[in-house]
Amino acid sequence: MRDLLNRYHRYLLIEKGASGNTLEAYGRDLKRYLTFLEQKEISDARSVAPQTVVDFLVQIKSEGLSANSMNRALAALRGFYNYLLQERVLEESPLTHIELAKVWMRLPDTVSREEMNRILSGPDHSTPSGLRDRAMLELLYATGLRVTELISLSMNSINWQVGFLAVMGKGGKERVVPVGRTAYDFVRRYVDEARPKFVRSKTTEVLFLNRFGRAFTRQGLWKIIVGYAQKAGLQKNVHPHTFRHSFASHLLEGGADLRAVQVMLGHSDISTTQIYTHVTRERLKEIHRKYHPRG
Repeated sequence: MRDLLNRYHRYLLIEKGASGNTLEAYGRDLKRYLTFLEQKEISDARSVAPQTVVDFLVQIKSEGLSANSMNRALAALRGFYNYLLQERVLEESPLTHIELAKVWMRLPDTVSREEMNRILSGPDHSTPSGLRDRAMLELLYATGLRVTELISLSMNSINWQVGFLAVMGKGGKERVVPVGRTAYDFVRRYVDEARPKFVRSKTTEVLFLNRFGRAFTRQGLWKIIVGYAQKAGLQKNVHPHTFRHSFASHLLEGGADLRAVQVMLGHSDISTTQIYTHVTRERLKEIHRKYHPRG
């Protein structure tokens, strides 16, 4: 089984062009799965029954894994077994009849438009760091970028003439996203007024620089966002991906086409984007309960 896992890892890396984060996450989940099988004294991939997979999922759920982690683990298993089918190691996957149970799913974390406005108004953009933070937050919300995509932006990522952003997403796929006037103006101001104060090396092409003149880390950006969410008085869990989720759900609430949102998010499968239609329906039900006399 471990030999098969190593082959699958090479397949993801070489043929699928999976990102380092995906390889690390899937590898961690599948190694945990193989350890579970070894404890059950199962060494042959053909000997795994559907109930064995269910037992594994139940075990890791009992360990307190989040819904997102559960979904990722199941996605890793599905990918692994699809590979084994493709390589004719198996004739049928033990996951064929296992559905993604609702108990393991959750809607993405989003904030309302009013809450987003409070977060965005938090930075003091009369200071260099405040202007930089405001530009980053506005750009995250305006484009739905992933955190790794934002911190990887270069000075050449934005086409200033037409107001579009070129970003390299998962699997090395490039996509183009409109920036929007408000975000454009703040990023332009940051580049002209604040960025020169953070530059330590004239050769750096990184767009958003920290106080050391280097690109932000994921953790560094996370701390900034949490700080402004707390400043805005929000009690809910707000993180960088909250901006991406809110970007998508607010567009759909406003009547945007689902396929257009799919393209802007860089989802290869529209079913991934459809989760945000559930968010919109939940929001409509909330409004109905709040304002209808018999809600």
